[in-house]
Amino acid sequence: MNTLVRGRTLGEGVTTEAAWLGRSLLVVSVSLLVALSAQWAIPLPFTPVPITAQTAIVLLGGMVLGRRLGALAMLLYLGEGALGWPVFAGGRGGFAHLAGPTGGYLLGFVLAAYVTGALAERGWDRRWMTAMGAMAIGQAMIYLAGLAGLLRFVPPERALALGVWPFLPGDLLKIFVAAGILPLARRALGHSVRGIL
Repeated sequence: MNTLVRGRTLGEGVTTEAAWLGRSLLVVSVSLLVALSAQWAIPLPFTPVPITAQTAIVLLGGMVLGRRLGALAMLLYLGEGALGWPVFAGGRGGFAHLAGPTGGYLLGFVLAAYVTGALAERGWDRRWMTAMGAMAIGQAMIYLAGLAGLLRFVPPERALALGVWPFLPGDLLKIFVAAGILPLARRALGHSVRGIL
């Protein structure tokens, strides 16, 4: 019999003897959604960092899966890319991409999913405002990790202009939309998980 444990995220709240299969499918699904969202990339002529839809999926994935499964989904995504699969922005892949100018942002996905997942486990995913707050904190983690990596390629005085300011309006919009989608995602995944397990 399938049961959902209240007070936990959906991905971690499923309890059955086959829960590992359902959780594995959720982790793989989120990693593939991040890969798919990376293909919607808009290069900007003045910075090596493109605009993508990835951050919305990363933050939403962390909120739905929780800290451990969310971080695991992002690690799986990075592993797919490191193996050469064309999952990074613009259909790129390979370990060298992780060491490039956008590598810090990609590594920041793991931290962001963990942080937003941890906040979701504390109930921040139950209301729109707190979900937006959790996602904003997660986005800040992506920026911090991204800037740390970008500083190897650009002068420090140019880092914010190339790696944060151009993306801030779009990222705020993505947070706004993702926080609104969160209840729908929880509901849809809840039905899917019950059907799988």
